[in-house]
Amino acid sequence: MDTSQLKHQLKVQIIEFLNLIDVQPEDIRDDEPLFGGELGLDSIDSIELIVLLDREYGIKIQSPKEGRKILIDINTIAEYVQTHRVK
Repeated sequence: MDTSQLKHQLKVQIIEFLNLIDVQPEDIRDDEPLFGGELGLDSIDSIELIVLLDREYGIKIQSPKEGRKILIDINTIAEYVQTHRVK
């Protein structure tokens, strides 16, 4: 899977996993901050995203500090998934 496909897949998964009503994948920019931005995600959502990465990609994030470095935006998540994917 190439990077653009992965980014689109991540957007779809985030929308579904977090039940973001009225949000479409094309509404999320690759460089848009996931937290503190227009999406309005919070710390509970970050835990859900960590679960999503574990369930879908076999990526285990061990600490909140590590999670803050990964869950910045779609670009950083996709880069991390490409280099650390287990499945």
